[in-house]
Amino acid sequence: MDVRMDGRVAVITGASTGLGLAMAKEFAASGASVALLARKADALAKAKAEVAKVAGKANIKIEAYSCDVSKAAAIAETWKKVEAEFGKVDIVVNNAGISHAKPFDTVTDEDWQGDLDLKLFAAIRLIRHALPGMRQRKWGRIVNVLNIGAKAPTANSTPTSVSRAAGLALTKALSQENAKDNILVNAMLVGLIESDQWERRHKTAAGEGKTYEEFLAGMAKGRIPIGRMGKAEEFARMACFLCSDAGSFITGVAINVDGGASPVV
Repeated sequence: MDVRMDGRVAVITGASTGLGLAMAKEFAASGASVALLARKADALAKAKAEVAKVAGKANIKIEAYSCDVSKAAAIAETWKKVEAEFGKVDIVVNNAGISHAKPFDTVTDEDWQGDLDLKLFAAIRLIRHALPGMRQRKWGRIVNVLNIGAKAPTANSTPTSVSRAAGLALTKALSQENAKDNILVNAMLVGLIESDQWERRHKTAAGEGKTYEEFLAGMAKGRIPIGRMGKAEEFARMACFLCSDAGSFITGVAINVDGGASPVV
């Protein structure tokens, strides 16, 4: 099946590295124009060049915007720029966020607020900006990137597991409200997937005396039934499917992209 996204415009947050960058490349390779949002301008510039190279077509627009999506004013200002540049937004992928997990007793009010601002309120605010145009055009796709802890939280997983669980509720509620306008809202739950965060961790004491491949194999052993960590490209292909016409009858679901690691379906 050839999954195409020709003529679509996607906004992807956390798009300068990792899963966000992989999705931006996959979307562009499938014909979509992409607005990349992230905080660091230098990383964004590099990411934009990589995505533009994959797109390879003059009619596919790739732009990058430095934006701290934990700030409402920054989102509003950036959204105006995106709409002015692209004319519309068909797809929003809420991917920004890092794992912030520790014992409950050590989580401060500031930790809670920061996590919710980045992982929940950022999605709420971006979706709020996107919905009017999607409703007018009777077509839209929203993907909230969460993690498997949203369904199956473990000990010492706050505040991340709580903010991600709220993202599940947001996904389901919006899917019910907006299906009549052909706006499909889904979540993708991340398990252990190769990314720059694991490269950084390999350089710490945890990876001492091991090659990067040995380190990843050790992380996967006993935790992932499929026997290995996932690749960002595998995650990106699922996102592309959900955001294309190929996924036109799928809404309100939370798909584990985790190699079978989650104990919850």
